[in-house]
Amino acid sequence: MRLSPVRLLLPALVVTLAACSEQKTARQEQTALPTAAPDTATAPPAIPPKSATPDTAALHNVAAFLAGLSVSRQSELRPLTTQPAWQAYAADQAKSWTNYHATRTAKIEQWAATELDSVRSTSPTVFYPFSGPDFLNVVTMFPTSTTYVLMGLEPIGTVPVPATLENPKLFPALKASLWSVLNFSFFRTNDMAVELNAKKPDSNTLSKANSIVKTAEKANQRVNIGGVVPLLLLFATRTDHQVEALRYVQLTPEGQLTDADSATVQKPGLNVVPGMEVKLRTRTGEEKTVVYLSADLSDWKLGKTKEAALKYVRSLGPLTTYVKSATYLMHKSYFSKVRNLILERSNYLLQDDSGIAMKYFRPTDWQFTYYGTYKRPINLFAKQYQPALTAAYTDKANPPRPLPFGTGYNWRQNDSNLLLARHREPVQP
Repeated sequence: MRLSPVRLLLPALVVTLAACSEQKTARQEQTALPTAAPDTATAPPAIPPKSATPDTAALHNVAAFLAGLSVSRQSELRPLTTQPAWQAYAADQAKSWTNYHATRTAKIEQWAATELDSVRSTSPTVFYPFSGPDFLNVVTMFPTSTTYVLMGLEPIGTVPVPATLENPKLFPALKASLWSVLNFSFFRTNDMAVELNAKKPDSNTLSKANSIVKTAEKANQRVNIGGVVPLLLLFATRTDHQVEALRYVQLTPEGQLTDADSATVQKPGLNVVPGMEVKLRTRTGEEKTVVYLSADLSDWKLGKTKEAALKYVRSLGPLTTYVKSATYLMHKSYFSKVRNLILERSNYLLQDDSGIAMKYFRPTDWQFTYYGTYKRPINLFAKQYQPALTAAYTDKANPPRPLPFGTGYNWRQNDSNLLLARHREPVQP
C-alpha cells in the first residue's frame, strides 16, 4: 500500500511515534539568478572538480535545493531560489541544522571518534536494517565507511520533477518530514501512534508539534514528496557529500542488484524488492555508495522473495551492523532470518535496546560494551523489557560507559542506551 508522504515521513508529536510494519500482521509493529542567494543558504560543499556530466550537476543541484542550500549559477533551479517561500525555508533550515550539528553531530562525532575508533577502521560496509531514509545518523556514526546498505518499508520515490520543486507547498512538507529526526533522531514512518514517554509533554512543545503536523497535512494536499529519494538526497548534501549519480535498482532472486526503471520501483510486484543506489563523493574525493532497498524483513515475506535481500547482504562480506529505533522486531520469532544473518555476518553490532534481544547472543561468541542508561521501553513496547540489560547496566564491577547524546525511543540524553557487541572471532569473507 502506498503511503502518503505525511503518513510516511511525518514527524512524531513529542508524545507519538509510529512503529514500522512488516507483512500484514507485523505491519502494525514494524514499521539564472539576478541576485545572490540569501546569506542563510550556504553553498554546497566545496568538492574538488571532477568530470561530471550535466545530469550529475543537475542531480546535485536538486539535492542542494531540497536541502535549502545554494545551487550553482548555471542551474535551472537558480531562479527558484529567489522565491520568498524557498528563501524562508533556507533560512529555517540553516537555523535547524546549525542547532542539530551543535547539539547532536558534534557530540556523536566526539564520542564515536573514541569509542568506535577500532570499529570504524574495519567497517567498509555498514548494514542498517529498519532504517528508512536515515542516512544522517549512520554516516555520522561511521563516516569512513564506503558502502551503506539501508532497508525499510518506505517506498523508493523519485527525484522531484520541476513542477514539484516549483510548488511552494513543498517546503512545509519537507520541514515536517525532517522535524522528528532533527529533534529526536528517528522518523515517524507509519500510522501507528505510540507513546514516546510516560511524562506528559509541556504545552509549548505539544503545541509546536501539532502546528507542524497541521502545516504538513495542508501541504500534503498539493505536494507529494513520494518516498525516500528526496530525503536521502537532502541528507547526503547536508552531510557534505556531492551527489554523483542515482540509479533505480531491484534484486534478482539470487540477491544481485540489477537496473530497474522508475515505473518498476514505484509499483513493484508483490515478490519484487525495489531500491536505489546513490553514488556520493566527499570533500576530499572519497567515493561512497548508498543502497536503499524497500524490503519487508519478516520471515514470511523473505520467503516470498526467495530471501533476495538477505542473499544480497551476504554477498557484501563481513559487516558492521547498526540498529536504532527498530520497534523491537528482532525480538520476535518471525524475524529470525534477518536476526540470524546479522549474528552470523557481523564483526560488530551497534544497537539500542530495540535491536536484537540479549537472549539471542551467545556470550562465548561476543564481547559487550554498554553505554548510557537502560530504562524500561516506552509503553507500546513494555513487553520487550529485558531484565538481562538491567542487570548489565547495574553491574557495579563493570559499569556502563557514558553516552553524551540521546538516541532511540527513549530519546533524552540521560535516558538513552547503546550496546556495542564485538564478535570474538572475525567473520570470514
